[in-house]
Amino acid sequence: MPNEPAAAASAQPEPVRWGVLGAANIATDKVIPAMQRGAHSRVVAIASRDPERAQATASALGIPHAHGSYEALLADADVEAVYNPLPNDLHVPWTLRALEAGKHVLCEKPIALSAAEARTLLAARERTGLLVAEAFMVRTHPQWQRVRELIAAGRIGELRLVSAHFSYFRDDPTDIRNQPAAGGGGLMDIGCYPVTLARWLFGAEPLEVFALIERDPRLGIDRLTSGLLRFATGRASFNVGTQLVPYQRLEAFGTRGRIELQIPYNAPPDRAVRVLVDDGSEFAGAAAEALEFSPLDQYPPQGDVFSLAVRGQGSVPVPLEDAIANMAVIDALFRSAETGRWEVPSAT
Repeated sequence: MPNEPAAAASAQPEPVRWGVLGAANIATDKVIPAMQRGAHSRVVAIASRDPERAQATASALGIPHAHGSYEALLADADVEAVYNPLPNDLHVPWTLRALEAGKHVLCEKPIALSAAEARTLLAARERTGLLVAEAFMVRTHPQWQRVRELIAAGRIGELRLVSAHFSYFRDDPTDIRNQPAAGGGGLMDIGCYPVTLARWLFGAEPLEVFALIERDPRLGIDRLTSGLLRFATGRASFNVGTQLVPYQRLEAFGTRGRIELQIPYNAPPDRAVRVLVDDGSEFAGAAAEALEFSPLDQYPPQGDVFSLAVRGQGSVPVPLEDAIANMAVIDALFRSAETGRWEVPSAT
């Protein structure tokens, strides 16, 4: 038939069937609804240690199967890939169990409590041949793809400095993000974003890092962290806070220009975002070109890119090696805050 080659060329791979470990807010409010809208992902199961909660969540979100334990979900033969949004201290244990059960894994950030813990996933990945990735949804948003292209093309000259801020206010002791034993605190929760993005934009690992940390005397978590990363060709600085006014911004400075992302991390799905590209020709960026990106939920692309990689098309945006390197920087920042010295990240 003359139309058969065209039809074959346009054929799409079967959507990947996903299972979700737990009913965390990020899963129920953002990731699951987004995956259900994706072209290459289908959420077919969810698990909770509370069977009633699992069933209620499945019913509310239109998920076919509810499991009353994580073990039951991992034993579900219909599940091909697992999304792990559990508390930080459960990321590695349940990612390991998912791999051993034959499931690909997309794990929430940060992927582990340390680089050493993250490295334990390497052997399981090599043994099983399955995909493991860290869920930094920003890496697949068009604004970040464009910014990286502009920097690589030399639009702002040579990149010399990345400067970032990310903060919110939350001091509830029952919030998992405020519990040190579960891997809470500002550096782990939101500091991982400026770290991964600086590494991504420079296309390199920092040679050494320095940090100042202020801890909440009641909660024990780092509530205000300032970090400095020295790369071979420049620097990155950031401030993150969990008890500050909500705000976020990131700027990349080059020898001939500057790029400013006004909503770098939580790009809203219902309104456009802007990126400013400034050549410095007029005071206070008056001549900056504004690049506008249409409203986009950044979670469907994250799931679809991973699903396509499962089907052998493309690769995951943040593979395990990248996740380990990011944790190594975070480890070094924590060490620096204790020693008061510059520390060298070690991903090996």
